[in-house]
This record gives sequence, structure tokens and C-alpha cells, in this order.
Amino acid sequence: MTAAVSVEQTVQEWGNGLAVRITAPVAKAARFTRGLPIHVEVVEGGVFLRTAGKPKLTLAQKLKAFDPAIHGGEVMAAGRVGAEVF
Repeated sequence: MTAAVSVEQTVQEWGNGLAVRITAPVAKAARFTRGLPIHVEVVEGGVFLRTAGKPKLTLAQKLKAFDPAIHGGEVMAAGRVGAEVF
């Protein structure tokens, strides 16, 4: 179990809406990362946030994870079929 982290913050204006910045200690304790989908629920006495899946990877992250030895090569492993022109 993660140690309890408690902070007091102020609701700020952000564009046409409102926002609360999740500080690094709170994000780390909650295991929140950039791009992580969350579910926001209004409950009696406040707001409840919970993870709602895995983080969406950016293109840069996807390219960094790309390994040509694993993912490279021909898409079709079979030989020519029909009258392909080369």
C-alpha cells in the first residue's frame, strides 16, 4: 500500500473551465502518468478520480519502442501470389 499523501490546493481557472494541478508527489503516489486515461466521478462530499486504462503512447514513444529485428521485414511472409509486377 502506498503511503498517504495529503495536500491542499486551490481550484484555478483554465481556459473556459476549472483545473487543479496534480503535484508530482500526489501523481507518484497515485501512479498517474502523462496520457493516463482517468474516470472522474462526483461523489458525496467531493470528486473521485480513478484510472480508466493504460496510458496512450505518443508517436515518439511508439517509435522509441520500435525494434526492426522484431517488427521489421516484409508484412506478408508468403511468396508471390498471382502476377505481381516488379
